[in-house]
Amino acid sequence: MTAERPRVVIVGAGFGGLTAAQTLARAPVDVTIIDRHNYHYFQPLLYQVATAALSPADIAWPIRGILRRQKNTTVLLANVTGIDGDARNVRAGPVDVPYDFLILATGATHSYFGHPEWASAAPGLKQIEDATSIRRKILLAFEHAELTNDPDEQRRLLTFVVVGGGPTGVEMAGAIAEVAHHALPAEFRRIDPHAARVILIEAGPRLLPAFPEDLSTYAHRALERMGVEVRTLARVTNCDEAGVDLEEARIEAGTVIWAAGVVASPAGAWLGVDQDRAGRVRVEPDLTVPERPEIFVIGDTAAVTDAAGKPVPGIAPAAKQMGRYVAEVIAARVGSRPLPGPFRYHHQGDLATIGRKAAVVKLRSVHLTGFIGWLFWGFAHVYFLIGLRNRAVVAFSWLWNYLTYQRGARLITDGPAMQRMARDEKAQARPETAEMHARSGRDQARSGATDWR
Repeated sequence: MTAERPRVVIVGAGFGGLTAAQTLARAPVDVTIIDRHNYHYFQPLLYQVATAALSPADIAWPIRGILRRQKNTTVLLANVTGIDGDARNVRAGPVDVPYDFLILATGATHSYFGHPEWASAAPGLKQIEDATSIRRKILLAFEHAELTNDPDEQRRLLTFVVVGGGPTGVEMAGAIAEVAHHALPAEFRRIDPHAARVILIEAGPRLLPAFPEDLSTYAHRALERMGVEVRTLARVTNCDEAGVDLEEARIEAGTVIWAAGVVASPAGAWLGVDQDRAGRVRVEPDLTVPERPEIFVIGDTAAVTDAAGKPVPGIAPAAKQMGRYVAEVIAARVGSRPLPGPFRYHHQGDLATIGRKAAVVKLRSVHLTGFIGWLFWGFAHVYFLIGLRNRAVVAFSWLWNYLTYQRGARLITDGPAMQRMARDEKAQARPETAEMHARSGRDQARSGATDWR
């Protein structure tokens, strides 16, 4: 350790990394937090951005703004590409950032179970960019169906497949069904959005396998009441731009969304240490890397078990508990105070929303469903948002959506599909129209006229 104040570098400003930085606010250390985005976002509500219920600004906040009053903390926008454990440097873009303590909170990404080529056809939902891309894809499906005269193509475009029956898959399927059946029918003239098919595919025997069976059964039935086709014990064998192949059939679909699995970030490869099958780093009881007591790994990047020997779930409360714990360990080391005992995860419950007035909640022995569960889910998520403004905006948006069935963030922003459409329109423009525009431009240039509209 250097003679100066100890340097703590945190890679990743998700729930775990941000909590660690905030817990170290009063510690005699200098903190540097590195992230490839300039914002922290509330990942449990990404699916609401993807289905046009909320805008990205409702669930994301600038990291610098969150930590602006924390004088011992520096924020760097950079993409980390590796770690030199011997030199104690983090390679972040064009610079090396030295550390005395390192916290890796780099999260996880989509797992396609050995088929990375499926990613382009079946995007997952882990980042803000994923959510806005999926939103664009969903809304364009209805627009393209309105445009085409081919009934078979309309049916394909209005078929939405969600792969994976965990909380993300259940929430996405329910939200897409609400968009199709409630928000859009009055706005289209050539198609009936009610005719849209939403299919949820789960390889296992039931939805929400981490929940008790009674809540899983409730979720299954609630989705079917909303018009979602639920297929369990169905394994996907291929994904492409036109649909998905199952072991027993093919489903032609305009939109496929992947919610079936995750794999850890490459932090384990950076360190060259032991990892589990999902790429998570096997850590010591104090969340340090074996033989590297100055390096901590937390959140989805770490393979951690609870007191019963079960894997700690990759959810926000777990990441926040780990972030707080490692910050306390570092503060104790720096202050020569007794160290806390091994990390102990305290499970606070499981929540998943299904749709309007339907959710499942497990709080120890208490199980909530229906409207009561939906209210509890809503209050819990609003409570954990950052800032009074965001809490108020999200709560109002949900109330408005509930009363009007509307989705206020239905914007199709620029993207590959829109760019292709613009190119197609330009290519199809009549030659005489193009010449007319060119002639008009020459006339304006000669006259010095300017159009300020």
